[in-house]
Amino acid sequence: MKKETKAEQKNELFEALKLLARENNIEVDLLVENIRQGILKAAKKDYPDSENIAVDIDPETEKFEVKIMKTVVEDMPEDPANEIHIDEALTISKKAKVGDAVAVKLDPKRFGRVAASSAKQAIRQDIRSYERDRLMAQFESKKEECVAAIVAKVEPATLNAVVTIDGNEAYLRRSEQIPGEVLKAGDNIQVYVDDIVDTEKRPALKITRTKREMVRKLFEREVPEIYDGTVEIRAISREAGSRTKIAVWSKDKNVDAVGSCIGPKHARISAIVKELKGEKIDVIPYSEDEAEFIANSLSPAEVIGVEILDSEIKSCRVTVPNSQLSLAIGNKGQNAKLAHHLTNYKIDIVPEHPVAE
Repeated sequence: MKKETKAEQKNELFEALKLLARENNIEVDLLVENIRQGILKAAKKDYPDSENIAVDIDPETEKFEVKIMKTVVEDMPEDPANEIHIDEALTISKKAKVGDAVAVKLDPKRFGRVAASSAKQAIRQDIRSYERDRLMAQFESKKEECVAAIVAKVEPATLNAVVTIDGNEAYLRRSEQIPGEVLKAGDNIQVYVDDIVDTEKRPALKITRTKREMVRKLFEREVPEIYDGTVEIRAISREAGSRTKIAVWSKDKNVDAVGSCIGPKHARISAIVKELKGEKIDVIPYSEDEAEFIANSLSPAEVIGVEILDSEIKSCRVTVPNSQLSLAIGNKGQNAKLAHHLTNYKIDIVPEHPVAE
Protein backbone atom coordinates (compact mmCIF):
# COMPACT_ATOMS: atom_id res chain seq x y z
CA MET A 1 0.00 0.00 0.00
CA LYS A 2 2.88 2.33 0.83
CA LYS A 3 4.56 1.65 -2.51
CA GLU A 4 1.34 2.49 -4.35
CA THR A 5 1.05 5.79 -2.48
CA LYS A 6 4.57 6.79 -3.54
CA ALA A 7 3.81 5.92 -7.13
CA GLU A 8 0.64 7.96 -6.98
CA GLN A 9 2.52 10.92 -5.54
CA LYS A 10 5.19 10.69 -8.22
CA ASN A 11 2.57 10.52 -10.92
CA GLU A 12 0.75 13.54 -9.45
CA LEU A 13 3.98 15.57 -9.53
CA PHE A 14 4.64 14.93 -13.20
CA GLU A 15 1.00 15.41 -14.15
CA ALA A 16 1.07 18.77 -12.34
CA LEU A 17 4.34 19.59 -14.07
CA LYS A 18 2.83 18.96 -17.53
CA LEU A 19 -0.27 20.96 -16.61
CA LEU A 20 1.78 23.97 -15.48
CA ALA A 21 3.77 23.83 -18.70
CA ARG A 22 0.64 23.76 -20.84
CA GLU A 23 -1.17 26.51 -18.93
CA ASN A 24 1.82 28.85 -19.06
CA ASN A 25 3.14 27.90 -22.49
CA ILE A 26 6.48 26.90 -20.98
CA GLU A 27 8.69 23.93 -21.83
CA VAL A 28 8.59 21.22 -19.13
CA ASP A 29 12.39 21.25 -18.86
CA LEU A 30 12.37 24.93 -17.94
CA LEU A 31 10.11 24.22 -14.98
CA VAL A 32 12.14 21.34 -13.56
CA GLU A 33 14.88 23.49 -12.00
CA ASN A 34 12.28 25.82 -10.47
CA ILE A 35 10.46 22.89 -8.90
CA ARG A 36 13.71 21.27 -7.75
CA GLN A 37 14.77 24.46 -5.96
CA GLY A 38 11.35 24.82 -4.34
CA ILE A 39 11.39 21.27 -2.98
CA LEU A 40 15.03 21.64 -1.90
CA LYS A 41 14.17 24.73 0.10
CA ALA A 42 11.26 22.90 1.74
CA ALA A 43 13.43 19.85 2.55
CA LYS A 44 16.13 22.00 4.13
CA LYS A 45 13.50 23.56 6.33
CA ASP A 46 12.52 20.12 7.63
CA TYR A 47 16.16 18.92 7.87
CA PRO A 48 18.07 22.09 8.86
CA ASP A 49 21.19 20.25 10.08
CA SER A 50 21.68 18.19 6.93
CA GLU A 51 24.43 19.66 4.79
CA ASN A 52 23.91 17.71 1.58
CA ILE A 53 20.30 17.33 0.46
CA ALA A 54 19.69 16.39 -3.19
CA VAL A 55 16.52 16.52 -5.26
CA ASP A 56 16.47 14.55 -8.51
CA ILE A 57 13.66 15.14 -11.02
CA ASP A 58 13.66 13.61 -14.49
CA PRO A 59 10.44 14.17 -16.50
CA GLU A 60 11.45 11.62 -19.17
CA THR A 61 11.85 8.69 -16.79
CA GLU A 62 9.50 10.22 -14.19
CA LYS A 63 12.21 9.79 -11.59
CA PHE A 64 11.56 11.81 -8.44
CA GLU A 65 13.83 11.39 -5.42
CA VAL A 66 14.62 13.49 -2.38
CA LYS A 67 17.65 12.25 -0.45
CA ILE A 68 20.25 13.19 2.14
CA MET A 69 23.83 12.24 1.32
CA LYS A 70 25.49 10.90 4.48
CA THR A 71 29.07 9.83 5.16
CA VAL A 72 29.55 6.21 6.26
CA VAL A 73 31.33 5.89 9.63
CA GLU A 74 32.54 2.86 11.62
CA ASP A 75 31.61 4.10 15.10
CA MET A 76 28.36 5.58 16.35
CA PRO A 77 27.68 8.78 14.34
CA GLU A 78 28.58 11.98 16.17
CA ASP A 79 26.59 13.96 13.56
CA PRO A 80 23.51 11.83 12.74
CA ALA A 81 22.22 14.48 10.34
CA ASN A 82 25.23 13.96 8.07
CA GLU A 83 26.71 10.58 9.12
CA ILE A 84 25.46 6.98 9.02
CA HIS A 85 26.79 3.81 10.69
CA ILE A 86 28.29 1.19 8.37
CA ASP A 87 25.73 -1.44 9.39
CA GLU A 88 22.81 0.82 8.45
CA ALA A 89 24.59 1.94 5.28
CA LEU A 90 24.89 -1.70 4.13
CA THR A 91 21.11 -2.04 4.26
CA ILE A 92 20.97 0.79 1.69
CA SER A 93 23.88 -0.32 -0.47
CA LYS A 94 25.73 -3.65 -0.21
CA LYS A 95 28.81 -1.93 -1.65
CA ALA A 96 28.95 0.72 1.08
CA LYS A 97 32.35 1.26 2.74
CA VAL A 98 33.55 3.50 5.55
CA GLY A 99 34.22 6.99 4.12
CA ASP A 100 31.74 6.57 1.26
CA ALA A 101 28.67 8.72 0.82
CA VAL A 102 25.32 6.96 0.63
CA ALA A 103 21.94 8.37 -0.28
CA VAL A 104 19.28 8.14 2.38
CA LYS A 105 16.00 8.57 0.53
CA LEU A 106 13.29 10.65 2.09
CA ASP A 107 9.57 10.10 1.71
CA PRO A 108 8.09 13.24 0.08
CA LYS A 109 5.12 12.86 2.44
CA ARG A 110 7.39 13.84 5.33
CA PHE A 111 7.64 17.39 3.98
CA GLY A 112 4.07 17.98 5.01
CA ARG A 113 1.61 20.61 3.89
CA VAL A 114 3.87 23.58 4.73
CA ALA A 115 6.74 22.21 2.64
CA ALA A 116 4.46 21.52 -0.32
CA SER A 117 2.99 25.01 -0.07
CA SER A 118 6.47 26.53 0.03
CA ALA A 119 7.50 24.65 -3.10
CA LYS A 120 4.30 25.63 -4.89
CA GLN A 121 4.77 29.29 -4.05
CA ALA A 122 8.34 29.26 -5.30
CA ILE A 123 7.22 27.64 -8.54
CA ARG A 124 4.50 30.24 -9.07
CA GLN A 125 6.89 33.11 -8.46
CA ASP A 126 9.40 31.71 -10.92
CA ILE A 127 6.69 31.07 -13.51
CA ARG A 128 5.51 34.67 -13.20
CA SER A 129 9.07 35.90 -13.57
CA TYR A 130 9.67 33.67 -16.57
CA GLU A 131 6.36 34.70 -18.13
CA ARG A 132 7.25 38.40 -17.73
CA ASP A 133 10.65 37.84 -19.36
CA ARG A 134 9.07 35.81 -22.17
CA LEU A 135 6.44 38.46 -22.85
CA MET A 136 9.00 41.28 -22.73
CA ALA A 137 11.15 39.46 -25.32
CA GLN A 138 8.08 38.78 -27.47
CA PHE A 139 6.85 42.38 -27.19
CA GLU A 140 10.28 43.91 -27.90
CA SER A 141 10.22 42.35 -31.37
CA LYS A 142 6.94 44.19 -32.06
CA LYS A 143 7.95 47.60 -30.74
CA GLU A 144 7.73 50.36 -33.38
CA GLU A 145 6.18 47.90 -35.82
CA CYS A 146 2.77 47.56 -37.43
CA VAL A 147 1.13 44.29 -36.35
CA ALA A 148 -2.10 42.43 -37.01
CA ALA A 149 -4.77 42.54 -34.29
CA ILE A 150 -8.26 41.13 -33.85
CA VAL A 151 -10.88 43.20 -32.04
CA ALA A 152 -12.12 41.10 -29.11
CA LYS A 153 -14.66 43.57 -27.74
CA VAL A 154 -15.62 47.23 -27.76
CA GLU A 155 -16.80 48.97 -24.59
CA PRO A 156 -20.19 50.56 -25.44
CA ALA A 157 -19.81 53.54 -23.13
CA THR A 158 -16.26 54.60 -24.03
CA LEU A 159 -15.74 52.85 -27.40
CA ASN A 160 -12.34 51.75 -26.10
CA ALA A 161 -11.45 48.40 -27.66
CA VAL A 162 -9.72 45.26 -26.41
CA VAL A 163 -7.73 43.56 -29.16
CA THR A 164 -5.69 40.36 -29.27
CA ILE A 165 -2.19 40.26 -30.73
CA ASP A 166 -0.66 36.78 -30.97
CA GLY A 167 -2.94 35.65 -28.16
CA ASN A 168 -2.11 38.60 -25.88
CA GLU A 169 -4.67 41.27 -25.07
CA ALA A 170 -3.97 44.97 -25.63
CA TYR A 171 -6.07 48.06 -24.99
CA LEU A 172 -6.83 50.38 -27.91
CA ARG A 173 -8.26 53.60 -26.51
CA ARG A 174 -10.82 55.56 -28.51
CA SER A 175 -8.34 58.46 -28.69
CA GLU A 176 -5.87 56.12 -30.43
CA GLN A 177 -8.40 54.91 -32.99
CA ILE A 178 -8.81 56.61 -36.36
CA PRO A 179 -11.44 59.35 -35.98
CA GLY A 180 -14.71 58.24 -37.50
CA GLU A 181 -13.95 54.53 -37.62
CA VAL A 182 -16.37 52.18 -35.89
CA LEU A 183 -14.75 49.00 -34.62
CA LYS A 184 -16.67 45.86 -33.77
CA ALA A 185 -15.78 42.46 -32.34
CA GLY A 186 -14.14 40.22 -34.92
CA ASP A 187 -12.61 43.03 -37.01
CA ASN A 188 -9.09 42.41 -38.31
CA ILE A 189 -7.03 45.60 -38.09
CA GLN A 190 -3.45 46.81 -38.12
CA VAL A 191 -2.08 48.66 -35.09
CA TYR A 192 1.23 50.40 -34.46
CA VAL A 193 3.08 49.34 -31.31
CA ASP A 194 4.15 52.68 -29.89
CA ASP A 195 5.72 51.41 -26.67
CA ILE A 196 5.84 48.65 -24.05
CA VAL A 197 4.48 49.44 -20.60
CA ASP A 198 6.33 47.39 -17.98
CA THR A 199 3.75 47.13 -15.20
CA GLU A 200 4.25 45.20 -11.96
CA LYS A 201 1.87 42.39 -12.90
CA ARG A 202 2.79 41.90 -16.55
CA PRO A 203 4.06 43.99 -19.48
CA ALA A 204 1.52 45.49 -21.87
CA LEU A 205 1.60 46.89 -25.39
CA LYS A 206 0.80 50.56 -25.95
CA ILE A 207 -0.86 50.62 -29.37
CA THR A 208 -2.29 53.23 -31.71
CA ARG A 209 -3.76 53.76 -35.18
CA THR A 210 -3.27 57.53 -35.29
CA LYS A 211 0.52 58.02 -35.40
CA ARG A 212 2.21 58.95 -38.65
CA GLU A 213 4.69 56.11 -38.07
CA MET A 214 1.86 53.67 -38.76
CA VAL A 215 1.59 55.10 -42.26
CA ARG A 216 5.35 54.67 -42.71
CA LYS A 217 5.17 51.00 -41.73
CA LEU A 218 2.20 50.35 -44.02
CA PHE A 219 4.13 51.82 -46.96
CA GLU A 220 7.19 49.73 -46.08
CA ARG A 221 4.98 46.65 -46.18
CA GLU A 222 3.12 47.46 -49.40
CA VAL A 223 5.96 49.00 -51.43
CA PRO A 224 8.93 46.66 -52.10
CA GLU A 225 11.06 49.59 -53.27
CA ILE A 226 10.69 51.23 -49.85
CA TYR A 227 11.35 47.96 -48.03
CA ASP A 228 14.60 47.34 -49.94
CA GLY A 229 15.73 50.97 -49.65
CA THR A 230 15.47 51.96 -53.32
CA VAL A 231 12.79 54.49 -52.41
CA GLU A 232 13.10 56.48 -49.18
CA ILE A 233 10.41 58.19 -47.11
CA ARG A 234 11.84 61.60 -46.29
CA ALA A 235 8.92 63.13 -44.34
CA ILE A 236 5.37 62.41 -43.23
CA SER A 237 2.64 64.67 -41.84
CA ARG A 238 -0.71 63.29 -40.84
CA GLU A 239 -4.12 64.26 -39.58
CA ALA A 240 -5.50 60.82 -38.77
CA GLY A 241 -8.78 59.96 -40.39
CA SER A 242 -8.58 62.88 -42.79
CA ARG A 243 -5.35 63.31 -44.75
CA THR A 244 -1.70 62.30 -44.87
CA LYS A 245 1.14 63.81 -46.86
CA ILE A 246 4.19 61.63 -47.49
CA ALA A 247 7.34 62.83 -49.24
CA VAL A 248 9.36 60.18 -51.07
CA TRP A 249 12.64 60.13 -52.97
CA SER A 250 14.63 57.54 -54.91
CA LYS A 251 18.40 57.23 -55.05
CA ASP A 252 17.95 55.51 -58.41
CA LYS A 253 17.06 58.10 -61.08
CA ASN A 254 15.43 55.36 -63.14
CA VAL A 255 12.89 54.65 -60.38
CA ASP A 256 9.74 56.73 -60.09
CA ALA A 257 9.39 57.13 -56.32
CA VAL A 258 5.81 58.43 -56.43
CA GLY A 259 4.72 55.83 -58.99
CA SER A 260 6.24 53.03 -56.90
CA CYS A 261 4.17 54.10 -53.90
CA ILE A 262 0.96 54.34 -55.88
CA GLY A 263 1.51 51.03 -57.65
CA PRO A 264 -0.07 49.54 -60.78
CA LYS A 265 -3.70 50.68 -61.04
CA HIS A 266 -3.28 52.37 -57.62
CA ALA A 267 -3.16 48.91 -56.01
CA ARG A 268 -0.52 49.67 -53.39
CA ILE A 269 -1.87 52.95 -52.13
CA SER A 270 -5.44 51.66 -52.29
CA ALA A 271 -4.55 48.89 -49.83
CA ILE A 272 -3.16 51.48 -47.41
CA VAL A 273 -6.13 53.81 -47.81
CA LYS A 274 -8.46 50.89 -47.13
CA GLU A 275 -6.63 50.04 -43.89
CA LEU A 276 -6.82 53.71 -42.85
CA LYS A 277 -10.59 53.77 -43.43
CA GLY A 278 -10.53 56.00 -46.49
CA GLU A 279 -7.94 58.52 -45.28
CA LYS A 280 -6.68 60.61 -48.23
CA ILE A 281 -2.97 60.26 -48.99
CA ASP A 282 -0.89 62.72 -51.00
CA VAL A 283 2.34 61.11 -52.22
CA ILE A 284 4.75 63.98 -52.89
CA PRO A 285 8.16 63.96 -54.60
CA TYR A 286 10.81 65.12 -52.16
CA SER A 287 13.35 67.69 -53.34
CA GLU A 288 16.57 69.04 -51.86
CA ASP A 289 15.51 72.38 -53.34
CA GLU A 290 13.48 73.82 -50.49
CA ALA A 291 11.32 76.06 -52.70
CA GLU A 292 10.47 73.13 -54.97
CA PHE A 293 9.68 70.89 -51.99
CA ILE A 294 7.39 73.54 -50.47
CA ALA A 295 5.55 73.89 -53.78
CA ASN A 296 5.13 70.10 -53.98
CA SER A 297 3.91 69.94 -50.39
CA LEU A 298 0.82 72.03 -51.17
CA SER A 299 -0.44 69.42 -53.64
CA PRO A 300 -3.07 69.10 -55.04
CA ALA A 301 -3.00 72.90 -55.31
CA GLU A 302 -1.11 74.55 -58.18
CA VAL A 303 1.72 76.86 -57.09
CA ILE A 304 3.04 79.81 -59.13
CA GLY A 305 6.06 80.69 -57.03
CA VAL A 306 7.78 80.24 -53.66
CA GLU A 307 9.83 82.98 -51.97
CA ILE A 308 12.06 81.90 -49.07
CA LEU A 309 11.83 84.80 -46.63
CA ASP A 310 14.18 83.45 -43.96
CA SER A 311 15.93 80.10 -44.25
CA GLU A 312 17.09 80.16 -40.62
CA ILE A 313 13.69 80.54 -39.01
CA LYS A 314 12.17 78.72 -42.01
CA SER A 315 9.52 81.05 -43.31
CA CYS A 316 8.31 81.52 -46.87
CA ARG A 317 5.63 83.09 -49.03
CA VAL A 318 3.81 81.01 -51.60
CA THR A 319 1.87 82.53 -54.48
CA VAL A 320 -1.01 80.57 -55.98
CA PRO A 321 -3.64 81.37 -58.63
CA ASN A 322 -6.70 83.02 -57.12
CA SER A 323 -8.75 80.00 -58.13
CA GLN A 324 -6.40 77.74 -56.16
CA LEU A 325 -6.26 79.75 -52.93
CA SER A 326 -8.92 77.84 -51.00
CA LEU A 327 -7.51 74.50 -52.24
CA ALA A 328 -3.98 75.45 -51.15
CA ILE A 329 -5.18 76.48 -47.70
CA GLY A 330 -7.59 73.59 -47.37
CA ASN A 331 -10.65 73.06 -45.22
CA LYS A 332 -9.98 74.75 -41.86
CA GLY A 333 -6.39 75.31 -43.03
CA GLN A 334 -5.65 71.59 -43.15
CA ASN A 335 -3.65 71.49 -46.39
CA ALA A 336 -1.42 74.39 -45.33
CA LYS A 337 -0.94 72.90 -41.87
CA LEU A 338 0.07 69.50 -43.24
CA ALA A 339 2.47 71.19 -45.69
CA HIS A 340 3.98 73.11 -42.77
CA HIS A 341 4.58 69.92 -40.74
CA LEU A 342 5.98 68.15 -43.81
CA THR A 343 8.50 70.87 -44.71
CA ASN A 344 9.02 72.51 -41.29
CA TYR A 345 8.43 75.86 -43.02
CA LYS A 346 5.95 78.51 -41.90
CA ILE A 347 4.00 79.06 -45.13
CA ASP A 348 2.22 82.30 -45.96
CA ILE A 349 -0.10 81.62 -48.90
CA VAL A 350 -1.12 84.60 -51.01
CA PRO A 351 -3.23 84.88 -54.21
CA GLU A 352 -1.63 85.86 -57.52
CA HIS A 353 -3.89 88.90 -57.80
CA PRO A 354 -4.89 90.74 -54.63
CA VAL A 355 -8.60 90.64 -54.08
CA ALA A 356 -10.20 94.07 -54.08
CA GLU A 357 -11.77 95.05 -50.78
